[in-house]
Amino acid sequence: MKPIVCVYLEGLEVKLAILSREKNQLFLHKTLTVSSSGLKSVDSTEQIGNFTEESIGMDDLSFESLDVMSDLKTESQSDSSEISKLAAKLVDYDLSKAQFIPVVTDPNATYHIYEGILEKDKKKNIDKIILEIQNSKGILLTRDQIDYISLDEKTHLCVFTEINVISANIINSLASYNGKRYYKIHSIKSAEIALAHFVSRTTKFFPEDYSLIIYIGKEYSKLIFLEGQNLKHIGATLDIGVQNLHTYDVYFSKILLEMENGGIPRLDNVVICGDDRSENLVLSFYGTFPEANVSELKFDMFDLHSLSEDEQKEVSSYTIPISAAYEYYAEQDKELRGINILPKYIVENQKFLQFGWHSFAILPLLFFVTFYFTYSMLSNTQEMRELDNTIFNLEQMSIQNQTILDQMNPLSERIANFANTQSILDSAMSGTEVWGQTLEKISNFVERRSNFWVSHFETRDGNNVLIKGYSLSRNVLTEFAEYSNSSILQNILYEPLREKNAFAYTLIFKIEKNKE
Repeated sequence: MKPIVCVYLEGLEVKLAILSREKNQLFLHKTLTVSSSGLKSVDSTEQIGNFTEESIGMDDLSFESLDVMSDLKTESQSDSSEISKLAAKLVDYDLSKAQFIPVVTDPNATYHIYEGILEKDKKKNIDKIILEIQNSKGILLTRDQIDYISLDEKTHLCVFTEINVISANIINSLASYNGKRYYKIHSIKSAEIALAHFVSRTTKFFPEDYSLIIYIGKEYSKLIFLEGQNLKHIGATLDIGVQNLHTYDVYFSKILLEMENGGIPRLDNVVICGDDRSENLVLSFYGTFPEANVSELKFDMFDLHSLSEDEQKEVSSYTIPISAAYEYYAEQDKELRGINILPKYIVENQKFLQFGWHSFAILPLLFFVTFYFTYSMLSNTQEMRELDNTIFNLEQMSIQNQTILDQMNPLSERIANFANTQSILDSAMSGTEVWGQTLEKISNFVERRSNFWVSHFETRDGNNVLIKGYSLSRNVLTEFAEYSNSSILQNILYEPLREKNAFAYTLIFKIEKNKE
């Protein structure tokens, strides 16, 4: 279970106790005390009278204002020093997982007796109590400053705090020093009521007994009266303690006065706790109230092994913060109902998201704006996805088109060269036709002359052809030259051919196109 850290401001000291519970066993892990001389000072940004650091200007600067600012800076430095000491003593604990409980007493808490029948609605009851306090004491309160417990059906003890709870501010300062925005404050407890509950639940009294719980601190003391196991009367806080006590007779006069005020006829039991549990104190009570059973408050239900021997001997000095933790656990077990005050500024400070009323007013607008931007973002995202798909498809199409273009380039080159090829083919066809006609003409001449042969056929420049061959008749050669007007007979040589007269000839034949 999460540890409980109870913080109690007593005079010039802050008393702190860390407890936890496992199953049904209560553990007291640590007790410590630090000076509160700096911790009780106000923050340097808060207003002191009519002076603040921002309100003091050059025109109204005075020695008095300088003294105020000097005191503020000194107190702020002292505050930081005391907080650092407190943080150093708690360095071994993970305070972010703990529940803090500030414990208040006079003058930070004020008691009021309300008589009347309560309704089931607690808010209505508190409103009635606030109205009665305003009418009787002239104090204007809010619901978050007050709580109550019932002493009987018609009598109810109310506790209200100041707006600024110093012990809660100490916790907030500690959180700030450790780099946290806040520590979790569960509730604010009343010192006197928590102590009364602790004693009544741990010490058995007869129903008709009247008992006194006397808590003696260093500077202050408290008187709490029980009837049976129930709270009867809370006396005024006494400005006497172990540091300023000269004689115990002062206690007895105060006790008798409070017995008269609370309607206490006698004392059957006296329970002593706090910083003074000496034998002289016990003997003094026996001398003044001989019929009373005087005892020291015990802490047998707590496991104290985490404390040193010296700390165990002084555990009674931390009775009030221990009592607040006990009341917290008893409330969880539904054994009793104690005081639980949680001012609004603490609740707001502990919220994960801190909103004012104007912030809540614009929450619907924030919702619709968020919805609109979310819807727009989702729509734009969908559109972007569609555009991405389109771009991807176009890129794939571009790749395919580029492949087709790469395949078309050779064809384009071939088409570009088609005209040249066509002209070449046309030229070739034209030459073939001329050659065909020429050869046909020669072939017709040779066919009619059986003594004329062609053995060599060679093209020359232009349209000239060199023809070499043999003929058995010289006249045939002359006739062939005349047959073809374009032929020029170059020479005729006599060469015997198989015992026959033969002539070897050479002539140049010029190819000409037929004129149509």
